[in-house]
Amino acid sequence: MWAKIIELLHLSIREVWAIEKFFEYFGSLFTAFSPKKIVSLLLAMFEILQMLIFGLPLTPRGEALDLTGYNIVVYDEFEGDALNENLWEVRGNGPRRCGYNASSQVDVRNGNLVITGEYLENGEYGEGWYTAAVKLKERYQQGYFEIKCIVNDSPGYWSAFWIQADSPYTASVSKGGVGGAELDIFESYCYDGDKYAVTNTIHCAGVDGVQEGFQSALLGKFKGNNISKEYNTYGLEWTEDEYIFYVNGVETVRSSFGNGVSQVPEDVIVSLEIPDGDALEGFDKSDFKTEFIVDYVKIYQK
Repeated sequence: MWAKIIELLHLSIREVWAIEKFFEYFGSLFTAFSPKKIVSLLLAMFEILQMLIFGLPLTPRGEALDLTGYNIVVYDEFEGDALNENLWEVRGNGPRRCGYNASSQVDVRNGNLVITGEYLENGEYGEGWYTAAVKLKERYQQGYFEIKCIVNDSPGYWSAFWIQADSPYTASVSKGGVGGAELDIFESYCYDGDKYAVTNTIHCAGVDGVQEGFQSALLGKFKGNNISKEYNTYGLEWTEDEYIFYVNGVETVRSSFGNGVSQVPEDVIVSLEIPDGDALEGFDKSDFKTEFIVDYVKIYQK
């Protein structure tokens, strides 16, 4: 019956998750014996209704992160004055959407990795909008991945921490995600007005045998703490069975979207993304600058 309702109403994955949570909280009202717990449940239910009606972000309310059994295998606090080239490399230099990725936009200063978006008249690839991305040289399969950062605060560009396999958008390779996926641990779409929230998303191809295009699951939008002014942490636990997303050490959502979790090592990427088309048209080119500031990147594995 529930499956038929989902089909008839064309509910997205995040809407299905939200409705299930709503009824989970509703059921908990009958076993909550403290006023504080009842108020908390009612607030959570109200937030879900706002999300379903208006698309507003949710407060993370899941389990606290538990790294029992994990050991740290990567921990870069970006000390010094240059990117650690034993760990990282600049990714995808050259044309990117409406501008360019270039090494010139990557800096390490004051204990942070800083990726800058701006308009350059004499950039490496000529005049235009510039940004950058870096990736770890080693690929990883499963584990817990975390970044501590301040996202860029301008419209137009957006900050991202993500994991990507080779050809996750090709059905014959991705095989519904088991042959590789794109896992967006977080993206901050400040340009869309969400200055206090991030999204969690999975992309892959070949889900349920579909060979055309690729399939995506926007799992939800979740609140952080003043994310473009203060450091927040965003994490993903990639297990044998599912992906579990976190904001500031609190679970936001978990999913095994597709035909199963990725079974291949994937790239770990930090990027300041540039939009398509003419999205930056009308910006003051001479005065525009936006920065994605990263305090650390950590990876744990069992």
